[in-house]
Amino acid sequence: MKAYVFLLMAIAGELFATASLKKADGFSELAPSVMAVFGYALSAFFLSTALKEIPIGVAYAAWASLGIVFSALFGWWVYQEKLDAAGITGIVLILTGVLVLNLLSKSAPH
Repeated sequence: MKAYVFLLMAIAGELFATASLKKADGFSELAPSVMAVFGYALSAFFLSTALKEIPIGVAYAAWASLGIVFSALFGWWVYQEKLDAAGITGIVLILTGVLVLNLLSKSAPH
């Protein structure tokens, strides 16, 4: 269970970093650029910690897919980036895949 807390922290770090990249403006803005690098380093640290107990395929699938979902939702909420029906369907499919992998697959530790 502790490993999943580390995985959630890795996802949060990745979301923080990705949100900072939007403000970094191609690394031309110093503070958001530093925040992005810091967020990705933090994310990598927590992901590597989670990998001590969670199989790499399961952890990476959750980290990457939830990072995509939360980044898309963050962009929609904060930057008013549009999500059309296909985008929403894709998000639902990603979330469904993560749930199937973590709840039903024998690959994930239960």
